[in-house]
Amino acid sequence: MPGAALFERLDPGEALATLTLAGRDDEATDILAMMLGRMAPGDPPEWCPTVARWGEAFARYAATGDERISRTLVEPAQRVYSELCATQREPALLHGDLHHYNVLSDRARGWCAIDPKGVVGELEFELGAALRNPIDRPDLYASLDVAERRLERFGLVLGVDIGRARGWCFAQAVLSAIWSIEDGAAAEAEGALQLARALLESSQLKADHFN
Repeated sequence: MPGAALFERLDPGEALATLTLAGRDDEATDILAMMLGRMAPGDPPEWCPTVARWGEAFARYAATGDERISRTLVEPAQRVYSELCATQREPALLHGDLHHYNVLSDRARGWCAIDPKGVVGELEFELGAALRNPIDRPDLYASLDVAERRLERFGLVLGVDIGRARGWCFAQAVLSAIWSIEDGAAAEAEGALQLARALLESSQLKADHFN
């Protein structure tokens, strides 16, 4: 039937966010890391966007003259994002938005990822969305302590470069805020910006990207 779509049902379909909301954030982080570890890299289709293309939003935002996001965040975020794009290692097809509300439980299959965006980039890029969630509870994620604890757990399970992951998470937090403003949902940007400000104060981020 034209226009019809078939969706797979997950039972009970409980979001991974419930673990973090219940005080089990380390467990939720380990599940996200496990899912990332079992995603097989593949050759991306030519039409798939790259993280560099997603980063064009920085220039778009600057051109508007909008000042709701401070230049003291936008400019360093754009610099770090560009630097990381230019030095990626083994870019592959990523989910693009793997976070606590895009991982649901199923009795038969366990935890399952949904709603892939599809973007070509290195694995460290994928951690950004996870650090900005659960999106409606910045009190649970938007601090340097929480971000560093999560990054450490991702590093242990996945063997990713924590310095690069930290830089991506900072730059993506600002990029996410830009997208929220572009979508007319400026109120949703504050949590991401709170995380970005916390990461920008990190002595390790400064050592890695601002020396």
